[in-house]
Amino acid sequence: MMAVEIGVLPAEIQQVEAEAVVVNLFQGVKHPGGATGAVDRALEGAIERLIAAGDFRGQLNETAVLYTGGKIRAPRVILVGLGEAEKFDLEKVRQVSAASARRARELGVRSLATIVHGAGIGNLPPREAARAVVEGALLGLYEYREYKSPDPQERPGLEKLLIAERDPAKVAEVQRGAEVGRIMAEATNRARDLANRPANHLAPADLAELAEEMAQRAGLECQVLRPAELERLGMEALLAVARGSHRPPRFIILRYEGDPRSKEVTALIGKGVVFDAGGISLKPGEGMHEMRMDKSGAAAVLGAMEAIARLRPRANVMALIPAVENLPGGDAQRPGDVVKTLGGKTVEVLNTDAEGRLILADAISYAVKRGATRLVDVATLTGAIIICLGHAAAGLFTNHRAWADEVRAAAEAAGERVWELPLFEEYEKLIKGEVADLKNIGPPREAGSIVGALFLKEFAGQTPWVHLDIAGVAWGIKEVPYQPATGATGAGTRTLIQLFLGRAEPGGSSK
Repeated sequence: MMAVEIGVLPAEIQQVEAEAVVVNLFQGVKHPGGATGAVDRALEGAIERLIAAGDFRGQLNETAVLYTGGKIRAPRVILVGLGEAEKFDLEKVRQVSAASARRARELGVRSLATIVHGAGIGNLPPREAARAVVEGALLGLYEYREYKSPDPQERPGLEKLLIAERDPAKVAEVQRGAEVGRIMAEATNRARDLANRPANHLAPADLAELAEEMAQRAGLECQVLRPAELERLGMEALLAVARGSHRPPRFIILRYEGDPRSKEVTALIGKGVVFDAGGISLKPGEGMHEMRMDKSGAAAVLGAMEAIARLRPRANVMALIPAVENLPGGDAQRPGDVVKTLGGKTVEVLNTDAEGRLILADAISYAVKRGATRLVDVATLTGAIIICLGHAAAGLFTNHRAWADEVRAAAEAAGERVWELPLFEEYEKLIKGEVADLKNIGPPREAGSIVGALFLKEFAGQTPWVHLDIAGVAWGIKEVPYQPATGATGAGTRTLIQLFLGRAEPGGSSK
């Protein structure tokens, strides 16, 4: 996707020179005020007439286009509905910003100016509102076009987004928020690109190479372990998953050190299955093409790490990505095989399509052995989470209340919903093995997501740990304007970044 230039101007929106400007209206308002009222007066009541005719009601994400006839500097005004005033929040800001940016793209607009939705009568903090405006616009404009030929008939995309803030006292806060929003959105869009990339263009080795390139660009430490090193370490579970593919696995380690005096280290762990056919326990053919996105957890972690490097928080972060391909080759692991994990526990593999928990078990054990003091893993782990939560939220599981509360708060601030599910002791019998310490699946149709999480919990031990099962939110969210209706959403990326945002330098960095 083409980069969009972001700028903040201390100006009234009607004074900004752009191909279109965006103003807004709450549902039920008949006589617009504020910036929208100023534009309406300049247009001699055109917006009020539109409302009176019943052609615009201010419903959430509703848009209308007015042509200014030279009465203000911009030739077009895009009016966007904010919905009900009492329900308006930062999530709605993201949505209306995306809706207006998409409408501008349909019109072939290259430069777009907008007010900061919610920072006036909406009473939202200017910095957070500006961040949400930029996030919504850049996320809403995302398209995956890596392998599409250029279309000569296609209109040009948006090149410049200008944010107009008429109150000089708010401009600095708006600038800081806009910069953070840009970093968050760009990281999420990079995660989307990575998750969307077809498996024939992204082997585990390619994923490792991209991680090395990103680390060099961002100033992160990077180490990549290959099969011989994994075997020496004892990562038998990870290696067993990879055996069916002729493309060998990689284990990617990234490190950011922003607080050398602290011994606290947060480990971000992302499931990196570049393609999941299920192994010998072969998946149905319908929908299997989407399994190129089984690396969405890894994509979220990589996107987050690049953003963390740009924001420079006072924190120490270790990112771990077990990268494999799960295919039914001649040397693939079989149902009934027993493997030994890096953590020392043995596992009876009853279903080779429950592979994510095997590679994550070794990754979690590695994090614990290398001194991580808290853990969060992100994975498209179970289809069962969709049965439980649909596509509205990721599942959250934990062994530590305070850490779970911190992750939940970060998800809420980032606009990514999570919902906690229990790990009661009564469930533990579901993963006890008969011929090994553990088995990798439980009884059919019984607490599938909980079983997967409980399996991972065995390897976290006493280290504070949170597991995010993003299988229901990682691709194809049709109801939200800033999410693509098909393809990867970048789920989890913004939550991981948000965890460290309070310890970042003001405004981040633009390197």
